[in-house]
Amino acid sequence: MENALKGKKLLIIGQVWPESRSSAAGKRMLQLLDVFCQWEMELYFGSTAQKSPYSDDLSSWNIKEVDLYLNDERTDHILADLQPDWVMYDRFMIEEQFGWRITEQCPQTKTILDTEDLHFLRYARQEHLKKGEGVLEDYLYSDRTKRELASIMRCDLTLLISQVESDLLTQRFRIAEELLFVLPFLEAEITGEEQANWLPFEEREGFVFIGNFIHEPNWQTVLRLKTEIWPQLRKALPQVNMHIYGAYPSAKVMQLHNPKERFLVHGRAEDALAVVGKSRVMLAPLAFGAGIKGKFIDGMRVGTPNVTTTIGMEAMATEEEWNGYKADEVELFVEKAVALYQQQELWQEKQQKGIALVQKRYSKSAYTELFKARMLQLDQEIAAHRKAHFLLEVFKYHTAQSTKYMGLWIEEKNKHKKSE
Repeated sequence: MENALKGKKLLIIGQVWPESRSSAAGKRMLQLLDVFCQWEMELYFGSTAQKSPYSDDLSSWNIKEVDLYLNDERTDHILADLQPDWVMYDRFMIEEQFGWRITEQCPQTKTILDTEDLHFLRYARQEHLKKGEGVLEDYLYSDRTKRELASIMRCDLTLLISQVESDLLTQRFRIAEELLFVLPFLEAEITGEEQANWLPFEEREGFVFIGNFIHEPNWQTVLRLKTEIWPQLRKALPQVNMHIYGAYPSAKVMQLHNPKERFLVHGRAEDALAVVGKSRVMLAPLAFGAGIKGKFIDGMRVGTPNVTTTIGMEAMATEEEWNGYKADEVELFVEKAVALYQQQELWQEKQQKGIALVQKRYSKSAYTELFKARMLQLDQEIAAHRKAHFLLEVFKYHTAQSTKYMGLWIEEKNKHKKSE
């Protein structure tokens, strides 16, 4: 039983090739690959996306790369030849594109959906904020929600980044708990040696924010920092800099750079941990989003406390455990940022909370064992699992039929274009 996953073929279909230096999602994918590798599974990774100069080298995990084609029958032949024991979809859009082909070519394959975070929740919050009326619930029942829930209902297991998301799915949408598994970031313990290498309080300079700018919440957060928070914070601490880092900054992001105001937009950080680790405090006034935020885990790993919002801290810790402060109003946010920046004893106390939080809530060894147990159970009992949750088969049958015919229609259209 212990080695039952050894040698099993796992195909991961990525929305993009992993970029751990660009986003928390990329880092999360590498954590998962590392776990599967430790279990000695035979790993394959495929994506229709082009690689970028920042794509991770997957060869160290002994991963075989697979060419996949969107709306193309060549993918059917590849899947039929490979016959993976397991497939993991990177977000629901990938399951929509490839799920029906997996069902047709590899009906016995066990399927996992890795949500990263619940997209429908993030977009509902974004719409709520944009329109500024009603309550969040008014925006939850969208077409995107229907699509993501349908995708969950076609997979044997769905990975969620937080308990908050699991509660939403089970309580509001009545999805069976047995179909879900909460798997947060998988962090190694912060060692005494790592802590000894942290820069001390007096050697750190400035505030920092970091986040991939393809991700809309990060852009809106920087905008809020620039227009609402920094004007007040600058008055309180006129000699201090605000450092902004993030992959894929657009022109509108770079235009916020203003040395006179000490608001410094640097773009991509070559080493995220290094830039966070030399800053004294992280500021992240997130107004919307979902899931666990990788930037805060990075901060904990290098001893950098933070000030954030209710949304930022959601699902990550209680206020008592948090390695910083939660503040939703601008005045309180500024007040807490000044206190953390100036008071060494307070700063060190919050730093220690970050260490405790990583060890307690994001333990790689504890969650990895639980995840392995769930996968082993599914591996042994997939037929009984699918009978117990027969609605999965119903969703696969009906929804996949419609997705399938849309895919085949595009495929035929593309063939016709080529022959013209």
